[in-house]
Amino acid sequence: SSMVTQRKKKPKKQETAESMAARQRDISVSEFFLKNRHLLGFDSPRKALVTAVKEAVDNSLDACEEGGVLPEISVELLQTQEHRFKVSVVDNGPGIVKAQIPKIFGKLLYGSKFHRLKMSRGQQGIGISAAGMYGQLTTGAATQIHSKIEHEKRARSMKVLMDTSTNKPTTLQSREVNWQPIFYPYTEDGKARKRVNASHGTCVSIEMEAVYIRGRLSVDEFVKQCAIVNPHLQLYYRVVLLKDIDPEGRPKDMPWITYFRGSHERPAEAKEIQPHPHGVELGVLMQMLKHSSARSLKSALQQDFSRVSAKAARDICERAGLD
Repeated sequence: SSMVTQRKKKPKKQETAESMAARQRDISVSEFFLKNRHLLGFDSPRKALVTAVKEAVDNSLDACEEGGVLPEISVELLQTQEHRFKVSVVDNGPGIVKAQIPKIFGKLLYGSKFHRLKMSRGQQGIGISAAGMYGQLTTGAATQIHSKIEHEKRARSMKVLMDTSTNKPTTLQSREVNWQPIFYPYTEDGKARKRVNASHGTCVSIEMEAVYIRGRLSVDEFVKQCAIVNPHLQLYYRVVLLKDIDPEGRPKDMPWITYFRGSHERPAEAKEIQPHPHGVELGVLMQMLKHSSARSLKSALQQDFSRVSAKAARDICERAGLD
C-alpha cells in the first residue's frame, strides 16, 4: 500500500484593522445606482425603454411650462440591433445653456426642482441622467444632446458620458451646429401636414439595450396616456423597427402618430409655497433657523414658514420662552 501525503493548506492570511481600512473609500452616488439600477426603474430591458421615454418627456413638459411655451414633443424609438434602441425626444422648450448641458445629462442628483416646494413632474435630479447612465452601461454610447436657445443663431451639440466613480460628466464633443426642432404632424389616414419648425428647443438621444413590446405597460401606452392627461400638449410618436430600415441603413418614410392638442390654454402655473410649521421636524427646523437670512427669530418664523402671522410668531416665541 502506498501512503498519500496531503499537503497542509496554508492558513488564510487574516485581515488586520489596517488592511481593512486601506480598502474603504467613498461610494459615489452614481456608482451606487449603477449597481442598484432597479431602484430607478431600469431593472429589465422592457421597463428601461419606458422609463427612459418617461424621464425625457417629463423634463420636456416641465421645461416648456416653465418657459411659458405650448409644448410640442416628438418621441422616436429607432431599432439599431435586435435588442438595441436609440431613444430620441425633441421638444420646443427654451433650450439649455452650454455650461449646464453636461451636468444635467451626465451627473446624478443635479437639478433645479429638488429644493423648491413647488409641484413639478421631475423632482429628484436623477431621471434623465440615470437613463443616460443606463445607456452608457449597456451600449457604451454617450448621450447626444442638441439644444438651441432662441436668441442664439446656432445650436449646441454635445456628447456626454458619466464618470460613475466620481459622479462627474465627461464631454466627448461640443460644437455649434445648424439645428432646430422640427416636428412632422400626420393625420389619422397617414397624410402629412405642413411640418412645424421651432426656433428653440432640445433633443436628447440615448442608445440603450432595450426590448420593445406593444400592449399594457408599453411606450405606446405611456405616450397615449401622456397625451390624454396633458391636453395642451401636441405629441408626435413613431417606432422604426429593423424591418422598416432599408439596406442602406436609412429608415423608410415611416408616418408619425400625431396626438393633436385639445386645448391651446396652458395649465395654471404651480406656485411655490413655504413649509407649514406642523409639517417640519425638529432637525429640519434647526437647519432652517441656522441658514435663515432673517435677523430675528420672530421674522424667521414669519419669513420662512407659510401662514405664520406676526401675532402667531410672537406667541410661539413667548410659549418657547425665547427672545
